[in-house]
Amino acid sequence: MRFDGQAFESLGIRLGGIVPLLDGEPAQAQFAFGIERDGDRLRLLVKVTGLDPAREIDSIGIRFEQVQGLGRYLRHGYQSWDGSFFVEPGTPAGDGPPLKSPTLGYAATALLPASGEGTVVLGFTRHDRFQSRFRFGGTADAPTISLETLWDRVPHDGAVAMEPLLLFAGPDVEQALRDWAGVVAAESPLPPRVPARRITGWCSWYNLYAAIDEANILEHLRAAGTYRDEHQVPLEIFQIDDGFTPEMGDWLDVRPQFPRGMKPLLDDVRAAGFTPGLWIAPFMVGNRSRLFREHPDWVIKDRATGGPLAQMTFYGEFRWHKRSEEYYILDATHPEAEAYIRQVFRTWARDWGADYFKTDFMLFGSEHGPDRAVWHQPGLSRIEIWRRMAALIRDEIGDALWLGCGCPLWASVGYVDAVRIGRDVGVTWTGDYSAESLLRDQVTRNHASGILWQADPDCVLLRDRFHELSDDQVELLARFAAYAGGLLMTSDKLDELSPQRAALLAELLREPVSGCDFPLLGKTATALLQRVHRRDGTSFDYRLGL
Repeated sequence: MRFDGQAFESLGIRLGGIVPLLDGEPAQAQFAFGIERDGDRLRLLVKVTGLDPAREIDSIGIRFEQVQGLGRYLRHGYQSWDGSFFVEPGTPAGDGPPLKSPTLGYAATALLPASGEGTVVLGFTRHDRFQSRFRFGGTADAPTISLETLWDRVPHDGAVAMEPLLLFAGPDVEQALRDWAGVVAAESPLPPRVPARRITGWCSWYNLYAAIDEANILEHLRAAGTYRDEHQVPLEIFQIDDGFTPEMGDWLDVRPQFPRGMKPLLDDVRAAGFTPGLWIAPFMVGNRSRLFREHPDWVIKDRATGGPLAQMTFYGEFRWHKRSEEYYILDATHPEAEAYIRQVFRTWARDWGADYFKTDFMLFGSEHGPDRAVWHQPGLSRIEIWRRMAALIRDEIGDALWLGCGCPLWASVGYVDAVRIGRDVGVTWTGDYSAESLLRDQVTRNHASGILWQADPDCVLLRDRFHELSDDQVELLARFAAYAGGLLMTSDKLDELSPQRAALLAELLREPVSGCDFPLLGKTATALLQRVHRRDGTSFDYRLGL
């Protein structure tokens, strides 16, 4: 990577026309640019001084207004469900959800040259203080790239800085991204938690969904224990998913379908030789919950309306499987709300005996800044607030395994053991809840697995019915998920599997976990025609036709 004082250049890609940005607009303030060289890598430091300390700053960054030689860029999503994929310059934002736009990315990008091999990586190195993003604009012939750190109106002394940005080139796309992930790991204030062994087990969601009760959970527990013992496989987790609490937020209340409560049931799970696990969405508070009825001041307020900020709404016929029409965000800066959620995790871990936690909808705590959200304690960035919740969870659950779902990928480093890397896998080949998300997002997020956390490709479906997948597709998806080397979970009732599917799962559970590489990353139009290189030396081609 070269910098000539005007532009960065490598592999035929030139990033010039540098314009300083403050609150998203070109600025005339006193910007200082520092360049530090570490071998072939450059570290860009951007700072502005001389500001009025009373001025609230939403963001600081730069824009490259003269980008040349760019063929495609990696639009890296921020959390589990918003996707990562390669995009051609000039692609319009579209009319989908703004946070899933192909013109908006986070944390890092990989720029592919218009001709030739290799990639240029631009990646922020710190993710524990602020959220950092990329905005891709311009046209196909004259693209622009904006890089910004969201300061979120945190108080300052007249100087604010963009998070450090690493720029470097590499001959292999995935290895270059893996190198960036290694820097993130090294510069994280907390070392990453990467389990030494693959997390394996059973989860209730994709077979029973919310229709769970004590009787059918015990039926599946017996089936899982019998399967594990007969096949002599490492099936370690038995996780009860959503459906045992009445409303989001009322985490210490249990539905009447569980007459003994959760502790005796988790005792049964442990007695069967499994690690007991539970599902929770700690930031979610339903408007019909007892928690909100008794403590309406415990949720984040909407700056525009003064009322609670509704992150999700269900106003029509479909009401999920609760009564709430609106879902609010627990305010982790409110001392009483913090004490409550601490009590929840303390009770679940120490009294009920849960030793595996799947925390869901974790994006609730990181999507909004102070332009939209009002917290009990002002002056903190959205990431500081999110990590306050993460810290208290880890404090209360100790060394229990923790899977973050719907979760910020980068702010979670040092707290979670594993992260979901795509949407719920669903029961179809294409679409929003389908195999398509798994096949795309596992490929584009594989570089962080085993470095920042263990990747969760979601449960594999093995049953013969109640889905729209062919036999070949079921086997392909199961092998694809298993060979990636992250979590391997299923939800199917294991005594109902066909002999062939039971044998397939046993084979995959016995696989030595070595991880994989995707040497065709970025080289195919959809990123879904892939060759998987397993680190035991074998390879598999997946010609998926999506």
